[in-house]
Amino acid sequence: MRIRFEGRVALVTGATRGIGKQIAEDLGRLGAELILTGTNPEEIAALNRAGLRRKSPRHWHAVDFTRDESVDAFLEELGRYRQIDVCVNNAGINRINPIDETRFEDWQSILRVNLDGPFLTTRAVSKVMKKSRYGRIVNIGSIWGVISKEKRTAYSVTKFGIRGLTAATAHDLAPFNILVNTVSPGFVSTELTQRILGAKGMKEMAALVPLRRLAAPEEISRVVLFLCSDLNTYITAQNIVVDGGFVNA
Repeated sequence: MRIRFEGRVALVTGATRGIGKQIAEDLGRLGAELILTGTNPEEIAALNRAGLRRKSPRHWHAVDFTRDESVDAFLEELGRYRQIDVCVNNAGINRINPIDETRFEDWQSILRVNLDGPFLTTRAVSKVMKKSRYGRIVNIGSIWGVISKEKRTAYSVTKFGIRGLTAATAHDLAPFNILVNTVSPGFVSTELTQRILGAKGMKEMAALVPLRRLAAPEEISRVVLFLCSDLNTYITAQNIVVDGGFVNA
């Protein structure tokens, strides 16, 4: 059995770095035509120019989910696609503060990116998927949507909410052969994690995980790829935790 995506069109939000970038690269390597988003207009323009030179089947869109006009323009663009088979709602932000120091502006921004973004994107792509009676949607959650800790109020609210969005939309879309799941990563060794924590912090974090290491982005991507593929025919409305055993330690 092999996972392939030839003839499929896949959307990945937040695809310029980290887990989203890995998922996009893997989908492309396995044959998918890609619709990808990032927040930096200059970077997106450069990526589109590079794609044109290489004749790459990748279409980049600059989207800031905290700005109505940016979201409206993106949704209008999505409406022009006649085929979208796979959607990975990966874009997300986090700002760490205790509840009494959390600014309402930060609360609103985190909700708009982490929860409004997946809702609006799912609503748009589901209309396309229903016409073809096929679709695979994966929402990227977090272990902080399964458990929580200090200074994670806004972030945890959105990631617990993602699980609700997944369960409810899975029921709405099941009659159309559209499967919807959440993948909740634990600690992942991305460039951002390495830059923030440094070698010492990475080692301390790894010690909290039963497997005694952080996940590599490709380990998260493999789970997403399976759920998005034709090999997945019966898993829907689920939350798959990929954390090396952390939440059950």
